[in-house]
Amino acid sequence: MAIGSTSSARNGIGAGEVETPRPAWARWLLPSIGDLIFVVMLALFTLTGLSVRLLGDAGIGWHIRTGQLILATHAIPRVDPFSSSMTGQPWFAWEWFYDVIVGWLDRAAGLNGVVLFTALMIAMVFAWSYRLLQRRGTNVAVALMLVLLAAGAAMIHFLARPHVVSWLFTLLWFAILESSDPSPGSSGEIVREDEAKASGSRTPNAGCAWLLWLLPPLMLLWVNVHGGFLVGFALLGIYSIDAVRRWFGFTGERQQGFEDLLQKIRAGRRARFLAVTAGLSGLATLVNPYGWRLHLHVYRYLSNRFLMDHIDEFQSPNFHLVAQRCFAGLLLLTLVALATQRRALGERRTTEGLVVLFAVYFGLYASRNIPISSLLLILVIGPRLSDAIAGVTNRRVASLSRDFSSSKPSFLRRMQAIDGSLRGHLWPAAAVLLICWIAAHGGRLGATTFMDAHFDGKRFPVRAVNYLEEHKVQGPVLAPDYWGGYLIYRLYPTYPTVRVVVDDRHDFYGEEFLKSYLKMVHVEPGWDQFLREHNPYCVLVPANSALGNIMAEGSDWKIVDADDVARMFVRAGE
Repeated sequence: MAIGSTSSARNGIGAGEVETPRPAWARWLLPSIGDLIFVVMLALFTLTGLSVRLLGDAGIGWHIRTGQLILATHAIPRVDPFSSSMTGQPWFAWEWFYDVIVGWLDRAAGLNGVVLFTALMIAMVFAWSYRLLQRRGTNVAVALMLVLLAAGAAMIHFLARPHVVSWLFTLLWFAILESSDPSPGSSGEIVREDEAKASGSRTPNAGCAWLLWLLPPLMLLWVNVHGGFLVGFALLGIYSIDAVRRWFGFTGERQQGFEDLLQKIRAGRRARFLAVTAGLSGLATLVNPYGWRLHLHVYRYLSNRFLMDHIDEFQSPNFHLVAQRCFAGLLLLTLVALATQRRALGERRTTEGLVVLFAVYFGLYASRNIPISSLLLILVIGPRLSDAIAGVTNRRVASLSRDFSSSKPSFLRRMQAIDGSLRGHLWPAAAVLLICWIAAHGGRLGATTFMDAHFDGKRFPVRAVNYLEEHKVQGPVLAPDYWGGYLIYRLYPTYPTVRVVVDDRHDFYGEEFLKSYLKMVHVEPGWDQFLREHNPYCVLVPANSALGNIMAEGSDWKIVDADDVARMFVRAGE
C-alpha cells in the first residue's frame, strides 16, 4: 500500500469487503509473521551451527575481556592492557558499554550468553523491520521478500560485535523521525489520520512530535555502544533539510492558501524542534569517558586514507559474493521502485530521496555499511513496490488474466488484515525465556545439549593456544591481527606475561605500526624488521602462508607445533 493510503486499505480491507470476525483467543495466541521471523532467526542463531558463525570474528574476544576488566576494576581503561607492543599507550575503549554487557554475559553463561544476546539483536532488527514495513503500507508478500533480501545482504556482518546494536538504534531512529513527522505522506501522518478517523475528528493529531525528545537519551546510549551513532546525525540532517524546505515553501507546488500556510507553520515548528533535538543529541555524545577527545579520535580514524584502504571491512563491496549480490538486488529494486513511481516522486517529501542517496552511497563505500544501508532501503521502497505491484495486477487485460490477477490483491489484503490483528507476541516471549533458560544452564535442557557456542577450530588456532597453555609459554605472541582477539580471550588475564603483539584494534595501533606489520605479512623487503622491533617469543601464522614458508626456510626460527590451521614458531635457541 502507498504511504498516505486510506485507513481501510492499510488495515487490509478493500472496498466492499467485510472483515471476517476472529475469536479473541486467536488474536493473542497465534503468532504473526513478524513473530515467526523473530522466533526462527533467534532459534537459528542459538540452537544450530550458526551460533559458531556469529563467533567468526575474533574481535569479540577483547570486547569480552575489556568488559570483565571494567566489571572487576569499576573503571574504564585509559591505557592498553592487552598488547606487548603498545603497553601503557592511551587507548579509547569507546564501545565500553557493549563490552560490559558481553563481559557480564560471558561470565554468567559463557559464549552461549554472548551468542544469545547477538541473536536477540539480529532477530529484533528483522522482525521489527517487517512490522515497520507493514506500518508504512507495504503488503505482506513484498514486506517478507524485502526482509529476507535485507537479511541476506546483512549476513556479511552476522557477527557478535557491537555493530548489531547500531542496526537496532538505526531502526529506532528512523521510526521516531518518521512517526514524529506531521507532513503529508509520512508514516506519522498515516497513524494520526487513522486516529482522527477513529475518533470522528477532521484534524489529524500532531501529538507524536514528543517522540523527538527520546533521541538525545538514546544518543547517550548509542555513543557509548558503537561508532555507528554518526548514522543518527545523518538521518537527523536529512529530516531537517526536508523540514526547512517545506518551511520556506520550496515544494515545487503552487500556493494553496490557508492550508499551505498551516503546512509552513508546522514545518517551521518541526525544523526548530529538530534543530533543538540535534543540539541536545550532540551534547549527549560528549557524555562518554573521553569527552570531545572521542570525536577527534573517530575523525582521525575515519579520515585516515591508509586505514580505510587496507582494513577489509572498509573496502567497497565485492559483488561476486552472496551477501553483496543480495545488496545489489536491493539496489536494482530501488531503481525499479523509483522508476515505476516517478510521477508520485515530486508529490512526496524529499526525505525519501535523500535517505535513498545516503543509503546507496553508504553501502557502496564500505562493505561493513551494507546491513544499515539495506534496512534503510527496504523501509523506503517497500510502499512504492507495493503500489507498483497493485497497479500492475489491477490493470485491465484479457478476461482470464483479469480474473486471475484480481484475486491476488484480495488475498493479500485478507492476509494483512489477519496478520495485523495478531497482537499477543506469546511465541517470541516463550522462545526468549526458553533459550535464556538453556543458556543459563550450560546450553542444556535436561540431558540434551542444545547450545554449544565456541570459536571454530577450523578458523582459529585452537590447538596452538592449547600448546601455549600446556607449555606455559612466557613472553609476547605474534599472530595475525584477525587472531589477536581470540588469543586475548584465551590468555588474558590468566597468563599476564603472554600478551599479543597486534590485534584488530586498528584505530589504536595506527598507520605507521600497521604499515610495518603489513610489510611483514606480505613478506616485502625488510619484512623481518617488525620481528626485530617487537621481539616476540613465538609466532603464530596461518598454515601454508608466505610468512610461515619463509620463516621455515630460515635458521632463526623453528616449528614447535603445526596443524591444518596454524604453525607455531619459536626462536631456534629457545
